[in-house]
Amino acid sequence: MKMHNPPHPGEVLRELCLKPLKLNITEAARALGVSRKTLSSILNGRAGISPEMAVRLSIAFNTSAESWLNQQLQYDLWRAEKNRKRLRVEKLAAA
Repeated sequence: MKMHNPPHPGEVLRELCLKPLKLNITEAARALGVSRKTLSSILNGRAGISPEMAVRLSIAFNTSAESWLNQQLQYDLWRAEKNRKRLRVEKLAAA
């Protein structure tokens, strides 16, 4: 099922994981074993959730890595679909 304007996974991470635990970026980055800059980029929507980050998040917050990657996929696909009309693609069919 396609979602309408899904949130960036960084927004979900901030609102549903960091805020309830009252964690700041520095504390969360340290716990995840990543730099503050890396986590900040995700939280601000400038970077996506990589498979490795999905595993880190799944360990830290007792979630599944698949759920994080699925959020990223839905977000990326929604953005790509918004630009569908701009794509110059020919339809192909078997002869």
